[in-house]
Amino acid sequence: MSDGTTRLAIDGAVATVTFDRPAARNAMTWAMYQQLGEICEQLKANPAIRVACFRGAGGEAFVAGTDIEQFKAFKDGDSGVEYERGIDEGIARLEALPIPTVAVVEGWCVGGGLAIATACDIRIATPSARFGVPIARTLGNCLSIANIARLVAAFGKPRVQRMLIAAEVLVADEARGAGYLAQVVDAAELDAAAAKLCKQLAGMAPVTQAVSKEALQRLLLGHLPEARDLIVRAYGSEDFREGVTAFTEKRAPAWRGR
Repeated sequence: MSDGTTRLAIDGAVATVTFDRPAARNAMTWAMYQQLGEICEQLKANPAIRVACFRGAGGEAFVAGTDIEQFKAFKDGDSGVEYERGIDEGIARLEALPIPTVAVVEGWCVGGGLAIATACDIRIATPSARFGVPIARTLGNCLSIANIARLVAAFGKPRVQRMLIAAEVLVADEARGAGYLAQVVDAAELDAAAAKLCKQLAGMAPVTQAVSKEALQRLLLGHLPEARDLIVRAYGSEDFREGVTAFTEKRAPAWRGR
């Protein structure tokens, strides 16, 4: 299966970033994450762009997490620390964009995809959209504390507890009820709704938008505790190695709690 690509297209003041690996539900490869970071730097450096819209190719997924095959190369808990640090740096680049960002979600938006969508300012979706981090059922790894903070701010602690501890996946209506989604629209109306929203955002005061985004980011992430030990414990566990193996072998994992 191909490494996929993260593509950038610019139309006037609106940039569209597409995660393009539909055969794998746009699961992110290292190359795609690197391309996303490079695109964020391009967007930041281009004053003509006023809004960035992020979406997945194929209509079945926004991003269905990180490609699990890549986790086979992890050696120990430190590999997990390095991975989560890289994800945090990539998400921080997206979050630090001074322009409004919109996530347009169809189908699966899980794991790393949920982190990307949550880092955007506004989200719209179709009724088919699904949101979650089902790692307690699949891989046996964990999230960085920054990404957990983002999820709690976006969904509230009780829903995030259900996502992380019970591996629940939320439907679009519940995500909208939580305030996570601004709109839920039929697939046939999605492109028009996204274009209308981007046009509205592009016509507003850019300095106000930029400083408001920065203020919200400082409030959210300014005083996070250290959590390296938690990442080492999860990614260094036998359960994580079993989760990756079971996932790639298409069988249920046999958890042992160590």
